[in-house]
Amino acid sequence: AMKLHNISCEVIDLRTLLPWDANTIIQSVKKTGRLIITHEAPRTGGFAAEISSTIQEECFLSLEAPIQRVCGYDTPFPLVFEKLYMPDQLKILEAIKDTVYY
Repeated sequence: AMKLHNISCEVIDLRTLLPWDANTIIQSVKKTGRLIITHEAPRTGGFAAEISSTIQEECFLSLEAPIQRVCGYDTPFPLVFEKLYMPDQLKILEAIKDTVYY
């Protein structure tokens, strides 16, 4: 994102889901004002909803754009279409641009 659009990003890779490192994400959101969450599971009922809810509660006044979730679709899919189903760099880049230019 930085080369083409002059955008700098912080990437946080959560190593565990329970407990998850909320403090690191909270510090990042307070610094950047933005949050994009991505995972391969479906959007509905995925862990991104838990992260989004917590960050919304803790950082509402620091957010400069809505929290974005880049996840799998809420539908069963044949493995032959896995590339279309999974979040990829293009879907994440679009979310980054939408968030930065909100």
